[in-house]
Amino acid sequence: MLVQLSIRDIVLIDRLDLDLGEGMTVLTGETGAGKSILLDAFSLALGGRGDGSLVREGAGQGQVTAVFDLPASHPIRESELAQDIDLSGDLILRRVQMADGRTRAFVNDQPVSVQTLRALGKTLVEIHGQHDDRALVEPTVHRQLVDAFGGLAMPLQAVRSAHATVKAIEAERKSEELRVAAVRTEAEYLRHAHEELTKLAVQQGEETTLTQRRQTMMAAEKVVADLRDAREVLGGDGPVSALSGTLRRLDRRQAQAPALIGPSVQALDAALAALDVARDTLDDALRDAEFDPHELERIEERLFAIRAAARKYAVTADALPALAESHAATLQALDADEAKLVRLAGALVEAKTAYDAAADKLSTARKKAAGALDRAVNAELPPLKLERARFITQVEVETPGPDGIDAIGFWVETNPGTRPGPLMKIASGGELARFMLALKVALANKGSAPTLVFDEIDTGVGGAVADAMGQRLARLAAKVQVLAVTHAPQVAARAGGHFQIAKAPMDQGRRVATRVTTLGSAARQEEIARMLAGATITDEARAAAGRLLTETS
Repeated sequence: MLVQLSIRDIVLIDRLDLDLGEGMTVLTGETGAGKSILLDAFSLALGGRGDGSLVREGAGQGQVTAVFDLPASHPIRESELAQDIDLSGDLILRRVQMADGRTRAFVNDQPVSVQTLRALGKTLVEIHGQHDDRALVEPTVHRQLVDAFGGLAMPLQAVRSAHATVKAIEAERKSEELRVAAVRTEAEYLRHAHEELTKLAVQQGEETTLTQRRQTMMAAEKVVADLRDAREVLGGDGPVSALSGTLRRLDRRQAQAPALIGPSVQALDAALAALDVARDTLDDALRDAEFDPHELERIEERLFAIRAAARKYAVTADALPALAESHAATLQALDADEAKLVRLAGALVEAKTAYDAAADKLSTARKKAAGALDRAVNAELPPLKLERARFITQVEVETPGPDGIDAIGFWVETNPGTRPGPLMKIASGGELARFMLALKVALANKGSAPTLVFDEIDTGVGGAVADAMGQRLARLAAKVQVLAVTHAPQVAARAGGHFQIAKAPMDQGRRVATRVTTLGSAARQEEIARMLAGATITDEARAAAGRLLTETS
């Protein structure tokens, strides 16, 4: 609830500090005393529209501060705003209005945007008057009030959760369809490429191996003749036979002169061994140099095919096996994606079925709550001199959304036989105020801000209606904090707190300022007597005020 309101340099208010309590508080005073100024200032603190003309003449800026004491369970403490602003303890809204039109907004002394201040203000205070254009003009608010009245938070959350699931599946399905469509356009190419690469069956490192083999075979054609010549030199009656014969002769003579012949024998023996190794090496080289001419042709054809594929797919030859695997994986994934699309389609049908069931259940509950709300509101109308009127909560089907399938509007029939219509279009200013009061009493503390402000909703009504309004405001004040600007003594008499608003001279009469006085019991009786009698307060008016206070206490 609102516990303190401080105003500095706003229009006729130079300095004002109000301490407020629970229950019902009224603000009274002569016409033009500044009651509307006080509410305009309060609206400024709640994020209302700023204007440089609100700043008091001669001041550079004005300021309004509203302090709220909120229970720990208030939803605002769990909202997104609580993530950016320290909302522990009292909540202090402050608005600074510059004379040049600029404004600054603060929450708990932290700078915020006016939009943030306004969002907070809507959760804390509702201001209603004869020309109310807030809670009763927006159909979405009507739906919220019906949901609050019926205690439909859980089925509403079920619908929102089901709707979120539907939207999530739809988004995933759309994304998947776009991706699959893109792959489908390449599928034929990918299948052709995969078939071609699979048929080619390139092995890792194959190009290098074939290139080396081809180079060896081409080089062999040039050196094989020399290898044969060398082999012929070492074969037949060549040097090996001659050296072998010479070695045998020297070996037979070795015993006659071992010191002289021995080294030569050893040297010749080593030479023969080396020639044997050379002959074996030449034999190996000749065998390696022997190849089928068709093999070279096959190698060259294979290399041409591999390199052509590498150029075609703009990769290296060694990357062709991986490319084939990649295409195979993509095609396999496409098949899996097609299956996933089928699963998503099924999941979407299930999600929509679940949403429809939750929305239908919520709609049924809303219609039941709407009927109960109609009965509660209509029961309040006769004492408010609207006994011939009828309040109707219109429930119609609309496009399914996160809040269900119901469009809800408050309609009225002001006289029997007339055509019902939307409350804001059919009811006059005075009727609108009484319908709104009846609605608020029916809702009690459901769907309402913790502080309700009523701005002269009793204007133009008689004593009996004003008394009925006072009774209902007092009943409402048992649930929420009520501030009422009133001209009706019957309303003022039912309040627990009473402020009198008046103009007072200042600066030796050169200017006036709005002053607010907290009234005790005697002063309160005098103010109510003034409201009853007018300019001249008689003893009879004082006695009537006393009886009124006694009867309503």
